[in-house]
Amino acid sequence: QVQLVESGGGLVQAGGSLRLSCAASGRALSNYYMGWFRQAPGKERESVAGISRSGYTTVYVDSVKGRFTIPRDDAKNTVYLQMNSLEPEDTAVYYCAAGTARTWVVPLSREGYDYWGQGTQVTVSS
Repeated sequence: QVQLVESGGGLVQAGGSLRLSCAASGRALSNYYMGWFRQAPGKERESVAGISRSGYTTVYVDSVKGRFTIPRDDAKNTVYLQMNSLEPEDTAVYYCAAGTARTWVVPLSREGYDYWGQGTQVTVSS
């Protein structure tokens, strides 16, 4: 079983950047496809981005395309979420997740993931 710990959240002005990290322990990250999700106050948790086990395939929700990227570094057992051109609407708790299903498609649904971190707060001021 893998344990996930997010870090890197904080307060940033609109237009700024943040890089979130998700460190895995217990098992090698290469066993999993990975995703980032977020949950704003009063809203359901929504997908942000996902990356395949190989790292060759990435998927993004429309609202973050062109602004966010999801690189992974299996040597460091870490996946990242690079967030640029941040907007107040990006304010949320961000969660990373790991999935084990044998699939060629990187899921963007919560149901596609088996393990979750505890989240890190991102606040974007206008």
